[in-house]
Amino acid sequence: MLFPTPALSAADARVLADVDRMREQLRHEVQAKPGKWAGGLRKFLTADSVAASNSIEGFKVSTVDVEDLIAGERDVEVSEENKAETLAYERMMTYIQTLNDVDDFAYSKGFLNALHWMLQGHRHAERRPAGQWRPGPVYVTDARDPSIAAYTAPDADQVPALTGELVDWLNTDDGIHPLVRAAMAHLHLVSIHPWADGNGRMSRSLQTLMIAREGVLAPEFSSIEAWLGRPGNTWEYYQVLGRRGSTYRPDQDVSEWIRFNLTAYHQQAQTVHARWVRSETVWATLEEYVAGIRLDERVISALHDVAMSGRVRRTRYEQSEGLSLQQAQRDLRDLVALQVLEPVGKTRARFYTAGPAYPAQALKIASTPTSLENPY
Repeated sequence: MLFPTPALSAADARVLADVDRMREQLRHEVQAKPGKWAGGLRKFLTADSVAASNSIEGFKVSTVDVEDLIAGERDVEVSEENKAETLAYERMMTYIQTLNDVDDFAYSKGFLNALHWMLQGHRHAERRPAGQWRPGPVYVTDARDPSIAAYTAPDADQVPALTGELVDWLNTDDGIHPLVRAAMAHLHLVSIHPWADGNGRMSRSLQTLMIAREGVLAPEFSSIEAWLGRPGNTWEYYQVLGRRGSTYRPDQDVSEWIRFNLTAYHQQAQTVHARWVRSETVWATLEEYVAGIRLDERVISALHDVAMSGRVRRTRYEQSEGLSLQQAQRDLRDLVALQVLEPVGKTRARFYTAGPAYPAQALKIASTPTSLENPY
């Protein structure tokens, strides 16, 4: 038995309509202005989702470090464990993003286990197998006392039937709004807890996949994982899940869970749109600046990274502009000579930050905080 999907209240319906409107507006803006900054924003949003979802599980890697790891940088100052978790989650997220428009796509137990192998294969062990249902009990411990089980998942022998019911539900069009279905899928999977480890990230990824397959926005713009990873939101996330009970009780009203997710969708849409606007405005400011100092316009992407992420590495600049190693090095040397950028570190680990001559207006725009509306 799965949780029944609750009926929306009038307030829920209003918030959902707001979310639809904001996402449709962003879709039109992305299509109308496919600027160079859009590619960088997609990469940032993917990295932000990976960093946030992993941080919920205790793997702390900053978004800019995730961006560098995704770009292939080897000399990023993170632990080997955090690096492995980051790259595994990024590979799975990249695969999920490619499934947004697959015509003959269908959910299956094998598909879910394959995703789990992508996430946890590097940790595969007899007692904690990857890509297979858990062989025994699993508990979510209380953050205040690890000797107390805050949640005990269904018995292992129930997992095949429950996941089978979930797969059937996933493949059935019941006419419910896709964003609500995605939230319910998250709740179903995290409550069944079918694997020995990685259940939280798998559940959040399933929600991301379902939102992406809705087709309104590119997958990178769709995930709420970054919102869930903010400290206050993470705390509330666990509180809302915790109020579902210490054991699997699907015969209950989960309206609170839907309201929590609708708030997440709304505030994440606000956040992404604000970053889109800032990113575009920073790019335009840098275009004027680069034209004034008579440098090739390709250096804007390096300067844009510095404004929006705080730094740029040679590898990321080289990849974003399709340059040779020598071209990228020469451009960065020129920017350092003009005191637009400052190098930090030596040789392979070097990155570049804003120098004394970096345009202050671009930094001011990039650092202006966004006020979020509570949709309720």
